Amino acid sequence: MLDIRRRQFITLLGGAAVAWPLTARAQQPTQVIGFLSSASPVTFAPFVAGFHQGLRETGYSEGQNLAVEYRWAFGHYDRLPALAADLVGHRVAVLVTTGGAPSALAGKGATKSIPVLFITGSDPVILGLVTSLNRPGGNITGVNWFSYEVTAKRLGLLQELLPHANPIGMLVNAKGPESRAQFTDAQKAARTLGRELILLNASTESEIDTAFETLVRERGNALVVTSDPFFSSQRNQLLALATRHAMPTSYSERGYAAAGGLMSYGANLAESYRQVGVYTGRILKGEKPADLPVLQATKFELVINLQTARLLGLTVPPTLLARADEVIE
Repeated sequence: MLDIRRRQFITLLGGAAVAWPLTARAQQPTQVIGFLSSASPVTFAPFVAGFHQGLRETGYSEGQNLAVEYRWAFGHYDRLPALAADLVGHRVAVLVTTGGAPSALAGKGATKSIPVLFITGSDPVILGLVTSLNRPGGNITGVNWFSYEVTAKRLGLLQELLPHANPIGMLVNAKGPESRAQFTDAQKAARTLGRELILLNASTESEIDTAFETLVRERGNALVVTSDPFFSSQRNQLLALATRHAMPTSYSERGYAAAGGLMSYGANLAESYRQVGVYTGRILKGEKPADLPVLQATKFELVINLQTARLLGLTVPPTLLARADEVIE
């Protein structure tokens, strides 16, 4: 069911981040915001917790003076325009679009009057979301967390851990608007490192299975999973396949490494979502998206799972461990 209502979502979060005080349930929230995501509520729970933290910092709490309508596409990008239109039809005060460019573009296309907030890993100017970072113009602004710009960095870190790995696979979702740019940037980095990249496309569960089979058949020694909401929704499948094939794999965000992935490098997404929550509160208080500059992520984190490294028979160089923001024993 695509429409995950408030109580269901609270259950998924364990009630900690957005639990309602008993006294507040009888109150009628004064404003309603829409929350659109291209991913799933389970994998995005920590990010939504960060979003609610930002709301609280500006004086808003779900169930007290605010209601949230959630819509989840579960990695099916073609559903996003209809979900965005549905939220606009509910006359939400703010439309928050999360999970990358597909959600942001759907939100922009759904309304020219309702304030829209985005969080995306690619350049919002190139995507056509805003006219400039400092002066967004129109009814939309948000946060850019540079996921796609750090793809080459992620490849370099994996090469540092596995200096003799060649070729290296790169998993991309061909249906994602940034997939070509991600692979092109990674190709440039691979040539600099003297490595060959194997392009692996996957936009369905079965195609992810096929991608791993292809990588093994072509004697790939390692894998980089690019940032994509669909892959986030399929985190368990990706981790299981990496384990089954004993494939050293680098991911885009901490959740993978915390769940058993070898390593991750990317922006601190919980912090980025907190910033979106703060912007949402400021807009609810009367500020205009056109006057709020697009924020740019400044916190990036390298996470290494030593337990997984040992299972793969890998020794992590001390220099790499020293640079890690978190080491999972």
